[in-house]
Amino acid sequence: MGQELSGKVAIVTGGASGIGRASAELFVEEGARVVVADVDAARGEDVAAKLGAAAAFKQTDVAEADQVQELVDFAAARFGGLHVMFNNAGISDSTYGSFLDDGLTRFQRVVAVNLFGVMVGTQRAARYMAKNGGGSIINTTSTAALKPGGGVMTYRAAKAAVVHFSRSVAIELAEHGIRVNCIAPGHIPTGMTTYDMTQVIRLNQPLQRQGMPIDVANAALYLASERSAQVTGIVLPVDGGTTAGPPLSLLREARARAKGR
Repeated sequence: MGQELSGKVAIVTGGASGIGRASAELFVEEGARVVVADVDAARGEDVAAKLGAAAAFKQTDVAEADQVQELVDFAAARFGGLHVMFNNAGISDSTYGSFLDDGLTRFQRVVAVNLFGVMVGTQRAARYMAKNGGGSIINTTSTAALKPGGGVMTYRAAKAAVVHFSRSVAIELAEHGIRVNCIAPGHIPTGMTTYDMTQVIRLNQPLQRQGMPIDVANAALYLASERSAQVTGIVLPVDGGTTAGPPLSLLREARARAKGR
């Protein structure tokens, strides 16, 4: 590939694994200098070490505003600026049972990481970008925010809030030359998505291809680069068409059953 991010400095939260790691690797490949941020120091340091001099690791809990500010300050001091903030860190709700039986014991932490972490990451990055020529902020939401479903209600609510926040703040930050967009991954194998996706994809995803973290990273690269200079306030699903509708094969099966009656 080319050097889409040459001269750019990026932060990727949740960068020690999954989508974050794939994005950090791609950003470096495309010429960026990248700060890998994660609560997992061992894995984060390993990723940064493998990426070489163009990367550095900063242990960060995105639910702590002071740590997020330290992260932004670290990127600016280490690499001389900040042009891309990828607020990707997230955790699962892990409550797939009945909402009526949900003790909501994970509510505070899920909202703190998945929503507050995105909001404060956006704010602290934007404060720097507003004084230094603008930039691109990318926030990870989920197809769970776009398509209603049962289970993981706290996760769904937090991710839906990320969408509304991102679209709203895109309006406010536009005057500073700051673009804000969302990526909504669906059925991407990561440490958070440990279930068997084969049947889920068959029933829900028109493209019967298994998506991977690099697919989301490619979308992040587009939103981080000048190719999306006229794009702000969007939600980009990377989901094989899941949010568009069910596979045509299911409709054919339903019609066949109806004719057989």
